[in-house]
Amino acid sequence: MNKDESSAVRKKRTAKPLLGKKESAMEEKKLPFTGREKIRFNVPPFTGREYEYVRQAVENQKICGDGEFTKKASHWFEEKTGTAKCLMTTSCTHATELAAILADIKPGDEIIMPSYTFVSTANAFVLRGGVPVFVDIRPDTMNIDEKQIEAAITEKTKAIVPVHYAGVACEMDTIMDIAKRHNLLVIEDAAQGVMSSYKGKALGTIGDYGCFSFHETKNYSMGEGGAIVINNPAYIEKAEILREKGTNRSKFFRGQVAKYNWVDFGDSYLQSDLNAAYLWAQLEVADEINENRLASWNRYYEAFKPLADKGILELPTVPAGCVHNAHMFYLKCKDLETRQAYIQFMKENDILCVFHYVPLHSAPAGLKFGRFAGEDEHTTPDSDRLVRLPMYYNLAEEDIQKVIDKTLEFFEQRDGGK
Repeated sequence: MNKDESSAVRKKRTAKPLLGKKESAMEEKKLPFTGREKIRFNVPPFTGREYEYVRQAVENQKICGDGEFTKKASHWFEEKTGTAKCLMTTSCTHATELAAILADIKPGDEIIMPSYTFVSTANAFVLRGGVPVFVDIRPDTMNIDEKQIEAAITEKTKAIVPVHYAGVACEMDTIMDIAKRHNLLVIEDAAQGVMSSYKGKALGTIGDYGCFSFHETKNYSMGEGGAIVINNPAYIEKAEILREKGTNRSKFFRGQVAKYNWVDFGDSYLQSDLNAAYLWAQLEVADEINENRLASWNRYYEAFKPLADKGILELPTVPAGCVHNAHMFYLKCKDLETRQAYIQFMKENDILCVFHYVPLHSAPAGLKFGRFAGEDEHTTPDSDRLVRLPMYYNLAEEDIQKVIDKTLEFFEQRDGGK
């Protein structure tokens, strides 16, 4: 993997947010985006044009769903990924619920997924009466171990849900082959995967459905929001009806029907155009944001590689054929005790580093609604060792250096640099 940074990328990482005509208000207020008291784990992405676009949405007098900015965001996704259809939603959770309905999940149907994921991955199927079947993860990427999937398949299995952890792709060729041979659907949880790809294909566009998140913790954000991409055109009309409260309202607005009716069950999954306006300010400079984050990721990687070479800690792995988006940078300490000590040390130095998921199969709801297939060789032990470092758009160079310096100091004190 090439860790070199071009001078242009370095400049982008240290540049100020892109500011529009109203930039003076932000500069005067010194909003939390530039706060210096602590180095936060996450700061929501902000380019400076969000104010302008939200104002435009208000002036358009169209702040409900599917306004001007929702359409811009949807079209951006379709052009960027090559998917047949993108529908913006109120969250990635709702996008996954839509996928579960489109997959016709019924009570007792089993859905294979990793235990190391956010609760929404499982919740969407549990709400339909589905049974999450958890399998172990790969220790290198923290993604579902594709070699464990086939053994977990039963006559009740309906779908496989690969979760692209940290924006690094699962081994999709193998997963798609398994799905094809067993006649299973594949629903990609690409919540963290915008701008990432697998062998040239955008994450979320490889399986039957792909689900994305625009939560404030994601690379591109509208605060709360998501999207589902429909990769089989045969399911587009059904998806539109489900999203529009069970009506054919979308066809009505396209002039395909004289009036719209209630034609099936559904729900309201349309996010406000105010949210989409905020998001659009980032999507229009998505490449710049991506390069900026990758530059920060590469700085971390280069700084900590000597520790990894000595066996003191482990670094993220990006397999050949995968292009990641620097959604997160994590370290894996040698044990839980070391991780907790590291988090506390960094906190005492005003740097917020955090652990991640508690494996779902060990959670009360996981025990109630799902089951683990096979052995938990890596899910629990590796999740106990993982810690995430500050990572966000326009993370300041001096903050990156402080995170690096304090991390090196901690492991020097603890391991003596061995």
